[in-house]
Amino acid sequence: MTDFFTIFTYTPWDNLNTNQLTEVRVLSLKSVFKKFPVIEAAFFDDLASKVNNNHYSWIQSIKRIVGPNNEDYDISNWNFIWAFDDQRRMYQFLFQKEEGQGILVALAPPELAKLLSEHGKAAIQRITSLLVDVSKIVFLMILAPKGKSIAQEQQLFHINSQQQNKINYMNKLKNIPNIQGQWFPSFEPRCPICNSFMTGIKDYRVGFGKLVCPNCGYEKKK
Repeated sequence: MTDFFTIFTYTPWDNLNTNQLTEVRVLSLKSVFKKFPVIEAAFFDDLASKVNNNHYSWIQSIKRIVGPNNEDYDISNWNFIWAFDDQRRMYQFLFQKEEGQGILVALAPPELAKLLSEHGKAAIQRITSLLVDVSKIVFLMILAPKGKSIAQEQQLFHINSQQQNKINYMNKLKNIPNIQGQWFPSFEPRCPICNSFMTGIKDYRVGFGKLVCPNCGYEKKK
């Protein structure tokens, strides 16, 4: 039992202190089962009906979830249940929500994993029944995602920084003159005598334009 998920969350017990993140490590249930257990939607509906009633609460505080192999997850469909019962026992469960159901991914303390490994599905049913029993739960918090994960925010910042660097580079290039004092090079013809740019003579007869070198006076028909 060495595979853990790490949850980074603002501290909901400290008036949702957004200046500090707390790390919570929970044991991956892949250490216990071959497949993650699936909890039916009725359990989550029952919990939701008790939120803001008695000592059940729902708080947006999760900012990052990291898996056993140091992989970051999209936090948008994850919930973390943190509860104490009247026997002073703690329960921590990490769920990934899928179409109303919840995949039980990890838990703490490790003693719960031992209980599940010994009694399997019966232990899960007993615990979920306990968690929705208002008379036996001292408090229960459902922690939900708060905005984008830290990993996503950092990635977006990195992308935005790259884009801004490109914009800054282009602006810098535009401000660097070429030999003629222009950003875009001139394609006007040059005088074969002195290599200066030739200019057109205004008001010349239509169809018979003429170029003249302002430096040496050389003329050329267009």
